Amino acid sequence: MRTPLALLSSMMVLALSVAACRGDETNVTSSSTSSSGSSSSGTGGSGGGSGGAGGSGGAGVTLLPIPTCTPNNAQGWVGQFGQALTSAYGRLDGTVVAVVRPADSQCPQPNSDHVVLEVSMKGSVYRAVINIQSDFGDPVVGYAIVSHALPAPAFEEGWHTGIFFDYVVDLGVHSTMFKPIPLTELADAVACSLEIGQKVAVYSFSSGGSSSHKVHRNSGKQDGAIVVDADGPSPKVLLFRFADQIF
Repeated sequence: MRTPLALLSSMMVLALSVAACRGDETNVTSSSTSSSGSSSSGTGGSGGGSGGAGGSGGAGVTLLPIPTCTPNNAQGWVGQFGQALTSAYGRLDGTVVAVVRPADSQCPQPNSDHVVLEVSMKGSVYRAVINIQSDFGDPVVGYAIVSHALPAPAFEEGWHTGIFFDYVVDLGVHSTMFKPIPLTELADAVACSLEIGQKVAVYSFSSGGSSSHKVHRNSGKQDGAIVVDADGPSPKVLLFRFADQIF
């Protein structure tokens, strides 16, 4: 959930032409859907069928195509969750159990404007709650996928705090590289970008307990993102920004 105070703050930051600090989803316990989208920058291709051809988004940045599919990865959803996350910004390293879109009403605690990524970590399942629509201003969220290795430290199952992650500093990514995608299509795109059993590293904030949130551009140094195939040979990073965030 994005608060009016967050909106005012981001507008002031935008006026100074720096990145806005946005997104304030609370400790949401509901499920969400995924949708289809496409990142764009430079010659970045739009998704279609297998997703089309990706492109170079800037110096050293390789944009990947936004995949399309018929999502079917919510069936592994669970009804009980772990409580080991601390109240902090951190990185949740674990394994994908389910990707729950708003349309997946068969899952418990459905959420109308988030995708819920269920991740297994040390014997319990946790939720990473992904905002796929803004509550203020332009509702459409921008999406980008880039090819990039997981920044240090190396993947290790657990909840890791005391770390930092920045779209610009760590990846060389800027706001012009994102493709604005409406809620339903973005929910599908996120679901199509993930597979059950994949190792993921989710940069996010937690209020403690079972869920983490703010999986999107924040103020820099504490940005939210999902690194897919985090310990594998072809890692990719799923990135999200609100329309008024310029960086």
